[in-house]
Amino acid sequence: MSTPLRDRRKRWEDLSSSRFDLLVVGGGITGAGVALDAASRGLRTALVERGDFAAGTSSKSSKLVHGGVRYLRQAQFGLVHEALGERKRLLRNAPHLVRPLPFLFPTMAAHRRHRGRARLLGLAARIGLGVYDLMGGRALHRTRKVSLDEAVTMMPSLDIERVTSAFCYYDAHTDDARLTLAVARTAAEEYGATLMNYAEVTNFLRDQERASGIEIRDRHGDLGACTVRADMIVNATGVWADEVRSLVDGENPESIRPAKGVHLSVPATRLPIDTAAVLGVAGDDRIIFVIRWGTHTYIGTTDTDYDGSLDDPACTPEDVRYLLEAVNAVVTEPLSAADVTGTWAGLRPLVRTGKGATTDQLSRKHAVIVGRSGVVTVTGGKMTTYRRMAADAVDAALTVTSRGGRRGVRRMRSRTAALSLIGAPAPPATGFPRDTVASGPSDILTDTYGTEADDVATLMADDPALAESLVPGLPYLRAQAVHAVRHEYALTLEDVLSRRTRALLLDAEATAAAAPDVAALIAPELGWDGGETRRQVESFVALAAAEQEAPLHLAGAVPTGPPGPAGNAAPVATSTREA
Repeated sequence: MSTPLRDRRKRWEDLSSSRFDLLVVGGGITGAGVALDAASRGLRTALVERGDFAAGTSSKSSKLVHGGVRYLRQAQFGLVHEALGERKRLLRNAPHLVRPLPFLFPTMAAHRRHRGRARLLGLAARIGLGVYDLMGGRALHRTRKVSLDEAVTMMPSLDIERVTSAFCYYDAHTDDARLTLAVARTAAEEYGATLMNYAEVTNFLRDQERASGIEIRDRHGDLGACTVRADMIVNATGVWADEVRSLVDGENPESIRPAKGVHLSVPATRLPIDTAAVLGVAGDDRIIFVIRWGTHTYIGTTDTDYDGSLDDPACTPEDVRYLLEAVNAVVTEPLSAADVTGTWAGLRPLVRTGKGATTDQLSRKHAVIVGRSGVVTVTGGKMTTYRRMAADAVDAALTVTSRGGRRGVRRMRSRTAALSLIGAPAPPATGFPRDTVASGPSDILTDTYGTEADDVATLMADDPALAESLVPGLPYLRAQAVHAVRHEYALTLEDVLSRRTRALLLDAEATAAAAPDVAALIAPELGWDGGETRRQVESFVALAAAEQEAPLHLAGAVPTGPPGPAGNAAPVATSTREA
């Protein structure tokens, strides 16, 4: 009988004994996209990832599939048009994971004397959203103006006295980690790609001056090290792209300018909202999102330069203060740091262009770079455009290979524009997709697994105890943890509680409390003894504590001035979290 560890050993042996047409380094959304693009063209493909799939930026985004309304203000029309085209494709190719989401867009005046200026901003917003609709085609409903009564119904705590106009426009929402996993699994299960997480690249092999393979070591178990050979190699490691380029080409390219983005989760009872809202930040000329996600609401994002460790971006008290002050400036029921139940911080791999004084002004366009070793690096961009990035990277790799005299590589065009992801139901012939986001356990299976929901339901039918809650208060079931280790490459407690489910992001304290029970549940599946089970729990509890360190540090502290990037925003409230 196949087990997770036996299957992993088989994949490791496949890596070491085969020669691949194309090898991908990096298991985020772009790397997974490259693997799917290459494998669906008929190329024998492998992907290796140093950690877990989507463990970096690809699980820590704003979770939006969108063109980016704010990029219109920066006149990045080409980027917006490209992203909206990709949004349309994802709505059809992965409707179980990418769903339409209505956004409330209010224009607000700080004082009565500013209402005239706010009305002009409202007119500009209406024009901009109209352009956004036109660029997006007929994929979603059109923008409409909403009354003040409807606006406060959509977001009950909105300070309606300051609202001068309000609109509702449409974009799309996804679970970024699960989207990445679905792309990777489609490459493997539909097109034969070999995937390996927790496999770190330690060196590159060369045939004369050209890279011809890699050496990897197992960072999880006892598989040791092996050599993987390939005709083409794509570096899709995001913010780590320069490190990989340095390893293979011996250069220090410094092509990436990391930008940190932070999000906070609070109980939906503390910040009630029907769907989502986009809010201007007072005195900052930026916007933040407020998005309902099941039992919680999350707020984000910051956009700041980052020069720390790429492996451990942290949410700081200043980040928490900035986001809370931005929200508190426009609501009637202020939040405090004690209300924050979850945080996440990710790094955007922005391409250095010499343009833009701050990271929020830099372009989100992607870049494809061919190194002197023939390794193709793809970086920059945004989650929404991953498929286009992947197609460009594979095209570049095929071009480099043909110039290098390699033979036997098929030169077909990318097929992913109309390729459904694993779990996707048949797309509707006409009409709009539904306008809801999963919000509770009644629909958690279908909204997470699509056509694979029956696989999880079968686990519960065989063992009714698996139908119980995984983390009390959150909409996840014990069967999902078992399914994650059997079928979704999960190897650690963090994999299950942070990425296969998103429990850690929603409520770190409750998830840490449930960690021993979850570890005991999956230990037999992964062959853990008592010592390893304890180590997994200790490691996860430490991670959960680190995620909550910033809000706990700030809880109860009244700011004495306008620290951080929030400028003159309202002070953070000091109330404690409601039960």
